[in-house]
Amino acid sequence: MLWTLLAIVISGLGAAGIAMLLRKLTRNRLPKWIIPAFGGLGMLAYQIYYEYSWFEHQLQRQPAESVLVASETGEVFWRPWTFFWPMTTAFTVLDSKSLMREEAAGNSVVAFTLYRFEKQHVDRVSHQPHVLNCTTAELLPLDAQKKPLLEKMKRIDRDGLLYQHACS
Repeated sequence: MLWTLLAIVISGLGAAGIAMLLRKLTRNRLPKWIIPAFGGLGMLAYQIYYEYSWFEHQLQRQPAESVLVASETGEVFWRPWTFFWPMTTAFTVLDSKSLMREEAAGNSVVAFTLYRFEKQHVDRVSHQPHVLNCTTAELLPLDAQKKPLLEKMKRIDRDGLLYQHACS
């Protein structure tokens, strides 16, 4: 977060410097208010760039064995541009290295870990083990002691990325 703040300040100073140069090249015909306006626009432009490039940057940081299975986009009222171009605010990654397949009572069962990344003022990462019944397409999350959370069981789409990567 410190580096992001520093980059925002530097981009504002750079844009203000460009405005000062333009003012000097026009022999001060441009108004003085153009300097802070350019500074503010430079800072805003970098912040927008940073928010929209967060998703790709985080995906590049993942290990090769991780597979993107879901992403979420959203709008925020204090970021009015997100109503026209929604930005990715969260995504879920399957750790394909943690896949463990078993046969139980005629059903193909896969155990794995899902990691969820959320864009907030400080990035948030959470992980949770899951069990997927490939025969019935039922996804069951497990708690920290590897006990099933039956009230959170749900059916997933067989055409979805999670099912395809876990059960193939």
